[in-house]
Amino acid sequence: MTYNSANLKQIAHNIDGDDESHEFWKDWKWQLKHSIKDLSTLERLLNINFPDAYRAQMEETIRKFPMSITPYYLSLIDTDDYQNDPIFLQAVPSPKELVIEQCDMSDPLAEDKDSPVSLITHRYPDRVLFLVSNTCSMYCRHCTRKRHVGDIDSIPGESEIKEAIQYIRNHPEIRDVLLSGGDPLMLPDDYLEWVLEELHSIPHVEVIRIGSRMPVVLPYRITDKLVSMLSKYHPVWINTHFNHPKEITEASRTALRRLANAGIPLGNQTVLLAGVNDCPRIMKELVQKLVRNRVRPYYLYQCDLSEGLSHFRTPVAKGVEIIENLVGHTSGFAVPTYVIDAPGGGGKIPVMPNYLVSWSVHKVVLRNYEGVICTYQEPDTYDRITCDGNCQDCRLQLKLDTPDETRVVGIAKLLADNDEATTLIPQDTERVDRRNE
Repeated sequence: MTYNSANLKQIAHNIDGDDESHEFWKDWKWQLKHSIKDLSTLERLLNINFPDAYRAQMEETIRKFPMSITPYYLSLIDTDDYQNDPIFLQAVPSPKELVIEQCDMSDPLAEDKDSPVSLITHRYPDRVLFLVSNTCSMYCRHCTRKRHVGDIDSIPGESEIKEAIQYIRNHPEIRDVLLSGGDPLMLPDDYLEWVLEELHSIPHVEVIRIGSRMPVVLPYRITDKLVSMLSKYHPVWINTHFNHPKEITEASRTALRRLANAGIPLGNQTVLLAGVNDCPRIMKELVQKLVRNRVRPYYLYQCDLSEGLSHFRTPVAKGVEIIENLVGHTSGFAVPTYVIDAPGGGGKIPVMPNYLVSWSVHKVVLRNYEGVICTYQEPDTYDRITCDGNCQDCRLQLKLDTPDETRVVGIAKLLADNDEATTLIPQDTERVDRRNE
C-alpha cells in the first residue's frame, strides 16, 4: 500500500486517534507534534512488522542516532517495497549506521576547528556558515552533522546568536551569510525575523542564504506568513535539499511556488546516495523536475565521511558518470556542480568530467558530450594587462567604493601579477623541517 493524498485522512486518524485530525494535516506545527520517533509507531502506521533481531539493531541505532520523521514524509513511502523505497532509506534508521569505518569522522569537514566563535564556521574569505538551529523536522539518515542535530543540550541560545552576529559585524570581509543548522525554518517566524533583521542591518552583508529541507520533508512550513516575512529582507536566497524525484509532490511544488513568486531565488543541493539516487536517469528526472519548479540545481555532493554513512557512499566515478549523462543531455542550468567537501575543512572541490583534451601555444583541443573532438584557436595577439592591485587606476574601470577586505590565497596567489609567491609548500614536510633545524 502506498500512502498518498487519497488516504491522508486515515493516516492522520491513525496518528492522533481523532476523526478530525486530518483537518490539521497541513498545519506544520501539528506535523512536528506528531513526528514519528519510535519504531512501534512506525510499524503501526506503515503496517510493517520488522523481524525481532533486525528491530533490536534498529533500536540500537536510534539510541546513537535518533529518529524523527514527519507524518507528511512518512506518507510518501511505498510500503509494498519499503526496503528499496528512497523515502524509507533516507528517513528510517538502519543497522548499517552502526558500522563505523576507519575513515569515518564525527566532524569530517572540520567545522568545529574553523569556528572562531560559537555557531560560526569561517572557512572561505568572504562568507560564513551560521548554525542558528540544531533541530530539524526530520533527521536524515545521511546527515553530515549527526553529531549535533537533535542534541537538545546544544540548541543555540540568544546570547550565542548575538555573539555570532557581532562576529559578522566585526569582519567587513564577510558579504555572504548562510543560515543553517539543523534547519533554520524550525525557528518561530518572529525569532527568525530578528536574526534576519540583525544581519540585514550590517552594511557589508550583501546576501543572506537559508539552507532548509522543509520544502522536501515538511512543505506546509512554507506559509504565506513566512514567505511575506522573508521577502522583507531581500536579497534572501534559499537552498533546499531534494534527493529524489519522488520527493517533488504537489505539496512541495506549492511551497516552491510560494517562495519563487515572492522573488526568492531557489537552489538545490543533492547528496549522491547509494541505493537512492545513484542512477543517471533518476538524477536527470530530478534536475528537470527542479527547473520546472524554478529551482536551480546547485550542487551534487559526494557523501561525506561522517560516522555511519559508509553504506550510502558511492565511488566518485558514479558521480562523474552522472554528470556525463547530464552535460549536453539537458539544459546547462539544470546541471549541478559535482563536489567533494574536502575532509579536514578544505572546502568544496569540483570533480567534473574533463573536456579539455590537450593544448599547445596556438590551439586548445576540446571534446564535447558526444565525443566530438575539436580545436579552439588561441589569439595571436593578446593585450595583456599586468595587475598591480590598483583597481582605481586600471583601464578596465572597476570603480569600487570600498577596499577589498580579502586576500589572494592558494593557486590564485601563484597566478597573481602583484604577488611575489612562486611556490605553495605544505607544512610539516621533512624538507621544511630540515630547513628549520
